[in-house]
Amino acid sequence: LYNTTNNHLHSVIFNHNIMSSQSFWDKAAPLIAVTEKHPFLVAMVDGTLDMDAFRYYVVQDALYLNDFADCLRRLSKSASVPEDAERLESFAKGAEEAEMALHNSFFQQWDISAEGVEQMPNCLLYTSYMKRIVATKCHAEGLAVLLPCFWVYMHVGKCMLKLRQELGHSVERPKQFDAWIDMYGGDEFEKEVKDYIAMCDVACQSADENTLQEMEKHFIMSCKLEHMFWDQAQHKTQWPDELDVLNIR
Repeated sequence: LYNTTNNHLHSVIFNHNIMSSQSFWDKAAPLIAVTEKHPFLVAMVDGTLDMDAFRYYVVQDALYLNDFADCLRRLSKSASVPEDAERLESFAKGAEEAEMALHNSFFQQWDISAEGVEQMPNCLLYTSYMKRIVATKCHAEGLAVLLPCFWVYMHVGKCMLKLRQELGHSVERPKQFDAWIDMYGGDEFEKEVKDYIAMCDVACQSADENTLQEMEKHFIMSCKLEHMFWDQAQHKTQWPDELDVLNIR
């Protein structure tokens, strides 16, 4: 497995009684080890993923990113350090511009958009959870609930890069799959992730024991929801037809 938890990710040395982002990652490691082998992600690399499932995923992810960027902006307003506020605003712009540029390029190729599309169950579960934590809990907890979206994506991107190299020219895959792997397995995204991890580490240093426990809980929950997001895409989950009694969709 590609190790994204090396010490170079952390520039701060912690007392043995102090938790850090690494502590959260280590606690969630068994779950992350399952996620990195998710059939949806493996199929992207070996080229067997159904393109309709990938289109479904990209649309849902675009909807997710809108809420993710909004959460980052909310955190920028609650940051006590001006530099953190500016960096969180830049993370929000990165989600809206760099990541959405990739999604929009796919939309143009497919002649579709996410306009008017509703969030499917697991997407709504994820966005609702992170928005609630950011809106009602402390700044440090808000940082923690968003951390898996950065870190897990980088981790699976690196795993997928490694598998792609191992497969070499033995398989063919759509260019959109390669573009996705290149972005999330790339150096530019890794730099952003490292910056966000460092910010979370600093928050851990001043957090009390209860806050640290809550941060860990939110991190693990978001790791679960990341996995469920890809489950949803693999199965192209829809709201049950029998619930559409109001004919409002």
